[in-house]
Amino acid sequence: MDKFKHKALRRQRRRIGTRKRVTGTPERPRLAVYRSLNHIYAQVIDDLAGVTLASASTRDKGVSLSTGTGTGNALAAEAVGAAIAERAKKAGVSKVVFDRGGFKYHGRVKALADAARKAGLEF
Repeated sequence: MDKFKHKALRRQRRRIGTRKRVTGTPERPRLAVYRSLNHIYAQVIDDLAGVTLASASTRDKGVSLSTGTGTGNALAAEAVGAAIAERAKKAGVSKVVFDRGGFKYHGRVKALADAARKAGLEF
């Protein structure tokens, strides 16, 4: 099997295992993170209603312009974390459950989570 296919398959397995345990409710929606090579995306999701309450990414104009150094680094992830926390609070959400999406809690994912906590989200 191709090395990269195997790596993606292992991440999908970890993601499915996490999703068995983590579910977003109206009281505590799920903060889902996706990390690509060039960007990072975050959504606050109510799984019971099937609705995205807030979203932010490095592709958003306000977020990408504030980083200034690029979109695929920890500084950009911190900007996305602060933006998702602000948008979630605007939507009336203060507590979430964190879904790292099968990615290691390290680097950009950790930077996003720390910035969201610092901006006021509880998880």
